[in-house]
Amino acid sequence: MEGQAFSQKRGLGGGSLRFRRSLFAAVSALSLVLLASSAQAVVNKPFTPPVSTAPAAGTKVDVDADVITYDPRTKIGTARGTVKLVYGPYTLTASHVTINEATGEFTADGSIMVREPNGNVLLADSADLRNHFRDGLMSHIKALLNNDVTITADILKRVDGTTYIYEKATYTACKDCKTRSGHPVWEIDSDETTHDTKTHDLYHVNPRLKINGATVATLPYMSMPDPSVTRRSGFLMPDFKTGGDYGLGLVTPYFWAITPSTDLTFRPMWTTYQGPVADVEWRQAFENGGYSLRGMGVHQFHDLPAPENGAWRGAVETNGRFSNGEDWTYGWDGTFATDRTFLNSYYGDGRNIATNDAFATGVWDQTYISAQMLNFGSLSTGVNADTLPYAMPFITGEVINRDMALGGQLDFSWNAYSLHRATSVTPFTTVNQGTDQTRATTQMNWHRQFYSDAGTVVTPFANMRGDILITDNVPDPTAPGGFTSTTASRVLPEAGLDARYPFVANLPFGQSIVSPVFQIVASANEGDTSAFGNEDSITLNYDHTSLFLADRFTGLDRYEGGTHADVGVTYSLIGNNGGFIRASAGQSFHLAGQNSFVNGSGLADNESDLVGAIVFQPWNELSLSYETRVKDDFSAINRQEAVASLSFDRFAANLSYLDFAAEPAYGLTTRQHWVSADTKIGLSGGWSMFGGLTYDFTASVLTQKTFGFEYDCQCMNFKLAYTGTEDSISHAVENKVMMSVEFATLGKTGFAANF
Repeated sequence: MEGQAFSQKRGLGGGSLRFRRSLFAAVSALSLVLLASSAQAVVNKPFTPPVSTAPAAGTKVDVDADVITYDPRTKIGTARGTVKLVYGPYTLTASHVTINEATGEFTADGSIMVREPNGNVLLADSADLRNHFRDGLMSHIKALLNNDVTITADILKRVDGTTYIYEKATYTACKDCKTRSGHPVWEIDSDETTHDTKTHDLYHVNPRLKINGATVATLPYMSMPDPSVTRRSGFLMPDFKTGGDYGLGLVTPYFWAITPSTDLTFRPMWTTYQGPVADVEWRQAFENGGYSLRGMGVHQFHDLPAPENGAWRGAVETNGRFSNGEDWTYGWDGTFATDRTFLNSYYGDGRNIATNDAFATGVWDQTYISAQMLNFGSLSTGVNADTLPYAMPFITGEVINRDMALGGQLDFSWNAYSLHRATSVTPFTTVNQGTDQTRATTQMNWHRQFYSDAGTVVTPFANMRGDILITDNVPDPTAPGGFTSTTASRVLPEAGLDARYPFVANLPFGQSIVSPVFQIVASANEGDTSAFGNEDSITLNYDHTSLFLADRFTGLDRYEGGTHADVGVTYSLIGNNGGFIRASAGQSFHLAGQNSFVNGSGLADNESDLVGAIVFQPWNELSLSYETRVKDDFSAINRQEAVASLSFDRFAANLSYLDFAAEPAYGLTTRQHWVSADTKIGLSGGWSMFGGLTYDFTASVLTQKTFGFEYDCQCMNFKLAYTGTEDSISHAVENKVMMSVEFATLGKTGFAANF
């Protein structure tokens, strides 16, 4: 299965380059030598090679013209005026056509257009076609291929219907992209271009890459696959890189298409400080999916400070995705490195943690099952690998039953994991986490909606949950040795009622909907959780979206017990012009039983923090939103976030402000207080300018700044950007300059430098 589950790749060999002083010219020259896989910025349309097979023997020529004459002695016919000639799958139009019935030769002149059955169009001033269109000459030719490629030439020679020889030719994929001077944005100008449609190759003699009509790179000779080729062995586009560990680097990838469903990609990087870096990727496709395996490694020439001081360093990455076509999907993801900084140092991998998993997922009509084996690896010096767990297994599932004697819907769900880590010392000093924990949870949840004639919606619901927990080495200052282990089970019943009453008003400018909401939930007390580890309920995001959840914890290791009532109101104003206002506000009240929350949650007191949000979009180009969580006496704002987005014509901008108070018991150890802005401004001629800033008020640091330019059109994308980052804690600074250029049907290359 050629190409299934894989991105398209192709390549070829090439000659040496004569670099210009300009970096852009150098990268442009490389575009002539090596072809790369298509990227997202420029989309290449599927290419259909010219149809050159001769019409069946005995096929008649249908001619429609203003004037037609025929000489039976010479068997020569002449058509004048508006001439349309149909010969098998070919259509030829011109102002004057001569047909030799005995030899099968066509001669034509005057606004000639030959349309081939695949949609390719040949325009010419004159043509002499013989041997049933297989051979011939055409002058002042313009070939419009159906993937937006245009080839022009003074002379076109057709040989055996499979070889096209263009003299004084140009090649470009710029169908609509023109500069002010009228030139294509880019084109390859050559003394001769030969297109072999059997081997799907293009051969250029003395090719010259021109940008806006100016030559920026030349070569004595070049060959390349034609646009119909999606997979072929050969060199891919090189990349240039710099890094503090290895100096300057040149990546010269080579793609080897072993079979239609398997390939190897070699990406050696030649560095000035650490020598060659090996990089090999194997990919294989099957009818039901595919997988890849990539290995990277280096034997460093020079020692580096720990933890980068190993002579041998490397990493392995793999992933796979498969499906049985109906119910089940399964696969894996894996990243394994010799040390925590190799991938970031040599490949700019910004991940702090690598998530490795093997999974299987089944989905039926009303049933869902997922099983995983999870492992987390450190990819940063700031993350201790011993604190990261592995879970074998992690299982979750749900069955929904809507056909019940009581009506409504009954859900049966289950969740289980067995988790292990090397140490109980974890980054969350205020959260209990042991070295080992196994938990299994099952739940039955029922709910049913009732509607009154007045529009009231009443939803009673009930939930029965059961847990089994086995924990080891959970920190406990009151226990001998400071740690505790336990095996426990619990049953947690819950019941509640949700009532909403929408008031609808039709106004001259739109529709207004006000809906008061009341909910009461009664649950069993959670009990003492000091002996249990908290692995999946660390974070707590109490806001307007979670106000009316029966259980506000984000996972299943914790459970909201006691009795609480939630009161709020939602409002919507939907304008006739499509604009709208949506707002909500509310509060939760703990009425009885044990409160499962502590300070910082917004739910620790009997009267919770007030939560609210508003979104205002008067028209599609402008959107304003704000959400907040404040103390019930308005003495403090614990959380607030505001976002503004504006987009019209050539201008787009976003502004975000966030201020979250510290919640140590829920994983947020420090206050988060920052503002971020980004914008993109469209300039003339396909150019745009973009930039962004993020400022951390807590650390008084400009943590990120970005600025760059981009040129984008149908046949070319060019981007030059600078990014600077500063860590708000360590104040480590990293600056990066990145450049990339891509030509449709040719490929993409780039340059990245860290300093």
